[in-house]
Amino acid sequence: MKIRIGTRKSELALFQANFVKKKIIALGYDVEIVPIISEGDVRDGPLHEIGGKGLFVSTLEDALLKNKIDCAVHSLKDMPAKMNKEFTLAAVIERESYADILVKKNNILFNEMPKGSIIGTSSPRRAAQILSLNKNIDIKPIRGNIATRLDKLQNESFDAIVVADAALNRLNIKCEFSERFSLKKMVPAASQGYIGIQCLNKKNDANKVISSINSEIDMMLADAERSFVEALDGSCISPICILCEYKNNEVNIIAKVLSVDGQKEISHKTQTNLSNLSEEMKKLIKLFKSKGAKSLIL
Repeated sequence: MKIRIGTRKSELALFQANFVKKKIIALGYDVEIVPIISEGDVRDGPLHEIGGKGLFVSTLEDALLKNKIDCAVHSLKDMPAKMNKEFTLAAVIERESYADILVKKNNILFNEMPKGSIIGTSSPRRAAQILSLNKNIDIKPIRGNIATRLDKLQNESFDAIVVADAALNRLNIKCEFSERFSLKKMVPAASQGYIGIQCLNKKNDANKVISSINSEIDMMLADAERSFVEALDGSCISPICILCEYKNNEVNIIAKVLSVDGQKEISHKTQTNLSNLSEEMKKLIKLFKSKGAKSLIL
């Protein structure tokens, strides 16, 4: 049996697809990579203005429905928290780094960046947290794959850009001047650092193969984070931050919701175990709703 993996054509997307391919080949199956150009790859403008990161997903979902592929490999943070019932998240691969990295033109620390410094990001979540730390920073939208954004940093009027640590690690990119945001400064997006594998929501041999490479604990953590975004009627471009980190048999949870300008926020930390994770998330969601989180992100 051959498993056909659908993926975007970017360098990072192809790396992730090939990472999954190796896992499936190790089980004794043939694998074909099917590169697909998504709507998000060809449309210009800030994502939150042209339809969000779901644009990167919809074309691959269409390929699943038309039986052109058996599964689609995504950066899980790009997938809408609420999927169409025709699809299922069949597997989650062990998490890479969840951190955000500030890549800079020079070695000035974030805390020392002067008024009017320009930081490039098209993520309202990242922008809101930066502005909450320093409202004198100017945020400028930036689009493109990692290589494109790094090139824009050097050749356009940016002093720094924000990228995912996982992307830099997976592509083995070393930056001369960079700074890792601590969790106190920058809480990640739901499922940041995870690779998610999407299939049609039905029983077949291909789905069984994909499910066999799932990391059960990581699936639980990813589902918990995604449930928080879904319950607040958010999306992958909302200023919603959530991390469930499993350490020493405990799940440490940190959540934050901000206004787009970063000047208002609701945050909370808690701890639980895997068996009580679902119930703890329900309590967390209830707390954030009671504090007006849904209205804050509008």
